[in-house]
Amino acid sequence: MRSVEEHRQVVADLITARPPVTLPVADTLGLVLADDVVAPLSLPGFDNSAMDGYAVLVDDIATATEQTPVRLPVTEDIPAGRTDMLTITAGTAQRIMTGAPLPSGATGVVPVEATDGGIDTVTIRASVRPGQHIRRAGEDVTAGSTVLRAGQVVTPAVLGLAAALGLPELTVIPRQRVLVLSTGTELVAPGTPLQPGQIYESNAVMLAAAVRDAGGEVVASPVTGDDVDAFRETLGMHSGPDGSVDLVVTTGGVSAGAYEVVKDALSGTVEFVKVAMQPGMPQGAGVLDDDANTAIITLPGNPVSALVSFEVFIRPALRAAMGLPNPDRPRRTAVLAEDLTSPRGKRQFRRGVLTEDTVTSYGPPASHHLRWLASANCLLELDEDTAEVAAGQRVQVWDLR
Repeated sequence: MRSVEEHRQVVADLITARPPVTLPVADTLGLVLADDVVAPLSLPGFDNSAMDGYAVLVDDIATATEQTPVRLPVTEDIPAGRTDMLTITAGTAQRIMTGAPLPSGATGVVPVEATDGGIDTVTIRASVRPGQHIRRAGEDVTAGSTVLRAGQVVTPAVLGLAAALGLPELTVIPRQRVLVLSTGTELVAPGTPLQPGQIYESNAVMLAAAVRDAGGEVVASPVTGDDVDAFRETLGMHSGPDGSVDLVVTTGGVSAGAYEVVKDALSGTVEFVKVAMQPGMPQGAGVLDDDANTAIITLPGNPVSALVSFEVFIRPALRAAMGLPNPDRPRRTAVLAEDLTSPRGKRQFRRGVLTEDTVTSYGPPASHHLRWLASANCLLELDEDTAEVAAGQRVQVWDLR
């Protein structure tokens, strides 16, 4: 059987980065910058007031106190957004709002709280230091400086800076476009009355959510029955040769029994293998379209097997292809709270609950027990050479929180 590491590498080699694209700033949240960003202008772009108050020459109010206030005539009113250039003269004050351009010659701003708020004449009850309450041009960003680096994730703060610099677009690594295709004649949509032998479809919903959680874009998440022609038609409908899909993820139809629709439809295109792991042994990987370079990863149909396989193989490769940080889930060791057994020769991923430095196995190991995975916060990893682990030993866990 193929090892977990070998299959991880196969999947990682298939899921590759798309070329950088230039998008409107508002559409880049959560993506990774492909280029450095150089500031086209300085921030602030001009000297401006940090306070609502009065622009003054500090020498004129050097003696101002509560007991000996200084009174000055107010010669101008400067709201934020005023564009004409003003000059202040000795012995006067100009009322100014936060962010408004500082008049030429002013050497300080007196906060309105230290005055009587006068409009024609102002009484000033405190002095200020030279430069106090003034934001100088370029003190935040200097034009020509590199303010953002390639590889940086676009956050709300990054968007704010880009907008403040007047940048309408950013060049980023685009999201991976993923088609999730669930198979099984027994599957019906939620809300439909169940007939004997039918179950509600859950894998497409679950894996589409996992793709989005990893940072990818879900193009579609259809469901098809165990009919080869219908499967091929659905696959072709959503993943044509136009490059609209980078990755196809299927679930179900890859085991050794009859009616294995994915195996039957993609034999020769996908390499179907057994991976030495539990759950998730039957796997497949290949290239669906040589021209469009569309990767296809086929996962088993049991829900826990599907999601654990996604975590082990697809999630890290997806995030790496998009340049996102921390493609792998955080790994750590924790003290096992109970005795466990594991099938020798296979790497076992058990659901677990991690509390501080202790981990407890959560629920049965079988691949259809989805309830336990829904409430787990980690995967407990037992390697291929481990058959028994005693309580109190340290084991490796994947932190899903």
